[in-house]
Amino acid sequence: MRFELTLQDSFSARARIKGAIRTTPVVGSPSLGQISGGDIHLKLDHGQITGSFKLRGATNAVLSLSDAQRAKGVVGVSTGNHGRGLAYAAAHAGVRCIICMSELVPQNKVDGIKAHGAEVRIFGRSQDDAQVEVDKLVAGGMVMLPPFDHRDIIAGQSTVALEMLEQVPDLQTVLVPLSGGGLISGVGMVMKAVNPLIRVIGISMERGAAMYESQKAGKPVLVDELPTLADSLGGGVGLENRHTFAMTRDLVDDLVLVTEAEIATAIRHAYWQERQIIEGSGSVGIAALLAGKIKEPGRCVALVSGQNIDMALHHRIISGEDVDVAAEA
Repeated sequence: MRFELTLQDSFSARARIKGAIRTTPVVGSPSLGQISGGDIHLKLDHGQITGSFKLRGATNAVLSLSDAQRAKGVVGVSTGNHGRGLAYAAAHAGVRCIICMSELVPQNKVDGIKAHGAEVRIFGRSQDDAQVEVDKLVAGGMVMLPPFDHRDIIAGQSTVALEMLEQVPDLQTVLVPLSGGGLISGVGMVMKAVNPLIRVIGISMERGAAMYESQKAGKPVLVDELPTLADSLGGGVGLENRHTFAMTRDLVDDLVLVTEAEIATAIRHAYWQERQIIEGSGSVGIAALLAGKIKEPGRCVALVSGQNIDMALHHRIISGEDVDVAAEA
């Protein structure tokens, strides 16, 4: 397998973004270990400055721009967390930033992006619709930094894998939330370069899992974007995907889907048992473990990727309400 990205790109990205992001902790989870039969650890990257791992890739991409590119400004399409990370990274680099989003993105994520100084434009009911607006801005001269299918984005996300390997020796299994594949491509690239025997498992939701359906089809395909508790995992993989489809195909050992009820159960577990507030997208690894969908996890790290959940929704879920966001959309 040969990809444009190598382990050296990960080390270079870590050096570039050092001081601009947090090195996040790993904690053991005796409760999940007892349930799953493994030695389970949680990588708490939801504690990143902007509340998700996305800051890693966004910061690396912004800091990799030329002076001429910085002067043009950056634009991106996002279901929330990439936009927040890109807005933060651009603001700290003194770069103009516009984020285009669909109507399905929760208001709390729109507000979070605006709070970091970026302009937000709402367009259509899917990421593909929002991409149309992005393309217009790129035609006008701005630089697009996409949420996943970009070398610098993937390299930045991969730095979380370097931390996990240092924090959990003899790692056997990694559970990674899966959407467009930028995170799992970076994690998979690092893990397989260091130890090909480490299992890399991608976890997504049953409602609108674009990479899962694309891998099943053997090529990138369009998938309807549906309301889900794991809203940050929504969106397509891009029919002209250059990196993450192939990297997911070749570096990931298995793909697992979890239901809305399993996601809600994981959010509750994280709060009541792990003392962590996490969003649905960040909970899917925990959800898969609780549901018994990870066989023989061994020494395992579940990557908790984000915490940017609407707190009123979080309160309803942890209080035991059977929340169906599709019925409320």
